[in-house]
Amino acid sequence: MNDKVKLGYQATGVPGLDILLGGGLGEFSFNVIAGAPGSGKTTLAHQIMFSLASEQKKALFFTVLGEPPLKMLRYQQQYTFFDIDKVDTCIRYVNLAEDLRTGDFSGVLARIVKEVEAFSPALVFVDSFRSVIQMAKNGNEGVAELQHFIQELGTRMTSWQATTFLIGEYANSDIEANPVMTVADGMFSLSQQVAQNSAVRKIRIVKMRGQPHLTGAHTFRITADGLRIYPRLLPAVANAPWRDDGAAAPRVAMGNAELDAMLAGGLPPGHAVMVVGPPGSGKTILGTAFLAEGARAGEHGVVACFDKGPLRLRNDSLARMIRAGQVSVVEKRSLDMSIEELLDDLVQEIERSGAKRVVIDSLSEVGLFLAPEFRQDYRETIFRVLACLAGQGVTVMVIMGLEDRYYELRFSHDEAAFLVDAIIAMRYVEFEGRLNKFISVVKVRGSGHSTDLRRYVITDAGIEIDAAPGFEGLLNGHPSSLERGRF
Repeated sequence: MNDKVKLGYQATGVPGLDILLGGGLGEFSFNVIAGAPGSGKTTLAHQIMFSLASEQKKALFFTVLGEPPLKMLRYQQQYTFFDIDKVDTCIRYVNLAEDLRTGDFSGVLARIVKEVEAFSPALVFVDSFRSVIQMAKNGNEGVAELQHFIQELGTRMTSWQATTFLIGEYANSDIEANPVMTVADGMFSLSQQVAQNSAVRKIRIVKMRGQPHLTGAHTFRITADGLRIYPRLLPAVANAPWRDDGAAAPRVAMGNAELDAMLAGGLPPGHAVMVVGPPGSGKTILGTAFLAEGARAGEHGVVACFDKGPLRLRNDSLARMIRAGQVSVVEKRSLDMSIEELLDDLVQEIERSGAKRVVIDSLSEVGLFLAPEFRQDYRETIFRVLACLAGQGVTVMVIMGLEDRYYELRFSHDEAAFLVDAIIAMRYVEFEGRLNKFISVVKVRGSGHSTDLRRYVITDAGIEIDAAPGFEGLLNGHPSSLERGRF
């Protein structure tokens, strides 16, 4: 027999926040929303309030010495979560400024009690609670009065079965020693970190009594819809597809018969292949052929672009597939993007469209648009992208641009090549005043593959790969080219 009391959870209505909280906000909890000015505290509080408030669950919002209610409403009503019909019916604003100026906490508590008993709210917000603390008298007497006030407020709110939020401008150094924190059941810490010319907003669940929650700092953005939080979370890896007879699922065709032959029939489903090569070697063309092959098989595709939109690539084939709805586009151009934002957009589009193929063009450009802290550990960033897409069960082609130094057999930046399942290398060979293009399969995890170097050309029809190895024939009688490090 289990005699444990189970906590009731409330969905906050803030995308991503319930994941951080471990399922939702605990009913009748006493919470603190802390952060520096401009970090999004008041917006977060309003987003939660408008999501939860109803005729059966009323909300009372106390303002202190911060913004007056009319000014607050003027700006909060710009967000899509704002519902004017809820104001004065199931949401009420009360200004405590006059009560607080006397410095008498008992008077402030009496006013709060009076308003709560008259309105019977299930949700209570006090903004800014730091203003209350700053009105405390100096010395031990003032600290004792404040401590008593906080404890009394928390006890009364719990007895009224109200979920309470105290909103205040606290720095991280203030949090540990503050008397409010000893009473709080939950604490949200919001911050805005600036590095170079980029600013990244983060939220951290410092404390949440009685329920497991995600630790660490998680990025968020404030949009027209309010806060959107991007939890740092890796999904479960999708199982490899198998046929009923126990054999592996058919290979994924790449859109080029010769390349499929080099891959021993195509790419294993669910694999991530990295196509690496110098500028002009045809990487994007290969990615387009991969998506076109999927379109012919009735498989939807997704292409992620960064410094250049897909319709500006001068790629008529890709543009036609996009216009026909066979391929959808995720285009990110923010200069302080977090990797979670990119992943969130990709996963949403994959789930919406049922996509089976994804092309990222290119990983080299991802780093240009990430906020500085995400650029510092590029390998971890790539790992999180690939792990997240693996959880979606799609087959992925990631394009990596590299300067061709001929004699260096490099396949990625920052050892990212170790993270992918397969590598296709596209290279130049200088011979008799011409640059010749060669393609090879470097690795395919769990599968045999050709080790040939095949010459190819780019035509109006796409990439045409020679049916036989061409390296020896090209250098026949000219071994000095290899000795000079031209390949």
